[in-house]
Amino acid sequence: MSAVTVVGAGLAGSECAWQLAQRGIDVTLFEMKPQKRSPAHVSDDFAELVCSNSLRSDELTNAVGLLKEEMRRLGSLIMSCADAHKVPAGGALAVDREGFARAVTDRLTSHPRVTVRHEEVASVPDGRVVIATGPLTDGPLADEIARLTGGEGLHFFDAVAPIVTLESVDMDLAWFASRYDKGTSDYVNCSLEKDAYIAFVTELARAEEAPLHGFEDAGVFEGCMPVEVMARRGLDTLRYGPLKPVGLKDPKTGREPYAVVQLRRDNAEGTLYNLVGFQTHLRFPEQRRVFSMIPALRDAQFVRYGVMHRNTYLNSPKLLDRYYRLRSDPRISFAGQMTGVEGYIESAASGMLVGIETARELLGEEPVNFPQETALGALALYVSSGSVGDFQPMNINFGLIPPLDHRVRGKRNKNAELSARSLSIVDTLAGGITDQTT
Repeated sequence: MSAVTVVGAGLAGSECAWQLAQRGIDVTLFEMKPQKRSPAHVSDDFAELVCSNSLRSDELTNAVGLLKEEMRRLGSLIMSCADAHKVPAGGALAVDREGFARAVTDRLTSHPRVTVRHEEVASVPDGRVVIATGPLTDGPLADEIARLTGGEGLHFFDAVAPIVTLESVDMDLAWFASRYDKGTSDYVNCSLEKDAYIAFVTELARAEEAPLHGFEDAGVFEGCMPVEVMARRGLDTLRYGPLKPVGLKDPKTGREPYAVVQLRRDNAEGTLYNLVGFQTHLRFPEQRRVFSMIPALRDAQFVRYGVMHRNTYLNSPKLLDRYYRLRSDPRISFAGQMTGVEGYIESAASGMLVGIETARELLGEEPVNFPQETALGALALYVSSGSVGDFQPMNINFGLIPPLDHRVRGKRNKNAELSARSLSIVDTLAGGITDQTT
């Protein structure tokens, strides 16, 4: 029987291992935890969510909502566990991060075709291998990947938001609501009036950062920009970004505040909340000092501070094909953020595609070749066919998917039709590529 080695049990590696095993392929899954952890990891479980606990929108008028639904219909492990451990988050899918990771770990470790080895991999294994070690890959393995790819690695910086206890939030100065009252009232909203906002942004812009070698504002990935960097770009930048008050009326005043900080539930019990959009690399004492200037958080208990870490990804259009295989050595595939997909779901989706297509190849079957009209296919084709000279990490978005052949009025209506077209294609494909054997 064919066998594949998967290195790394993050979101991408876990999904990839599952897809392979479900199709009768024996998998050896290497995970270095608990022997060794990256600076961003704290848990021994697989598929640890190191940044936000939100998997973003779950609506089909949003491209990531479409990607999630495609994955559900194709038997995704990550989506199954996420749906089983979701916590209230309005129109988004957020999860109890500990319950979610534990479920992924249990499903994989109990699978008869998955053998888990808890050890660090220092070189690319022989045979068919999928490298899904994530954007913090370092040491001898990173050096070997650099040799294999001719040094075509790039880097950007990612940031993690702080978490506070709900009981420490002053609810006399905050309220539960979702923007525009959409869905259920899942967010804690902390208002700032003009004077408080100006004082907060002023201090945030000049707060002391943690040491970080080689960091420059121009190198920050726009999708996860540190809040202090936004503060430096102008007094109103935050008010038109993560602190925008639009659609949020303070029930005490009946009007929109000058600015609003939103907190999102971070665990199933609803005792912990993260500061939405507050990814940061400030020193820990500075985070406490400055974030406590938000009136409702003046006595907040921070159970985790924000951290900043270096992410590495490949110049994938030059290096990888549409199956995420290394063009110069197709026995080696990559999956996850190191390929240039950005986001939890996108990472898992890349692992899903690698698992499905690798299994089909090993079983002597024709590749699926997910078309660009699907979110799975659009993402893979962006990674393998994007701009070689200026390749940047990318979240899934409808701009990567070909337009409809007829005019539709309204963005939401157009996006809904794009999703319907994609899901029709996926449903047609699904009969031949869903789980066949274990």
